Amino acid sequence: MFRNLIQITNRFPKKLMISQSLTHRANPLSKTLVSHFHQTAFRAHGHIHKPKPGEELHITFITKDGEQFTYEVAEGDNILDIAQAHNLDMEGACGGSCACSTCHVIVDPEFYDEIPEPDDDENDMLDLAFGLTETSRLGCQVKMTKELDGIRVALPAMTRNLQNKDFK
Repeated sequence: MFRNLIQITNRFPKKLMISQSLTHRANPLSKTLVSHFHQTAFRAHGHIHKPKPGEELHITFITKDGEQFTYEVAEGDNILDIAQAHNLDMEGACGGSCACSTCHVIVDPEFYDEIPEPDDDENDMLDLAFGLTETSRLGCQVKMTKELDGIRVALPAMTRNLQNKDFK
């Protein structure tokens, strides 16, 4: 069966497979294997959750150009995933594993003390961050909680993992 699945999936372009998955189920009427395609919206493949009604938390991002974007988010989502889900300019080169400083954010001082202290790994990565401040944190390590409702974070002008668009 696994060999058949590989043969079937190799017929489709890889782009198609990003948003569709192929599953096999036994058809109870004919006792044969039936293939089903399941398709979900691309945005459903992210890491953030839709907040339950009445439990929305709010976060405001301030871009390097000074624009402000406010979003309703769910408790438990981290700042990196929220920014990427809304197409903000936050790279997260390590995928949120606290192994780079490209998700560096500057937290509003009013909220900084509400965030748990950074661990040693985060502090080591923050030492590499461009434009480090007293209220700097890595977005991948800050999870939204009720205490952080209304938090404002600024995206720094540049990151250490330099990109061409940083010089425009």
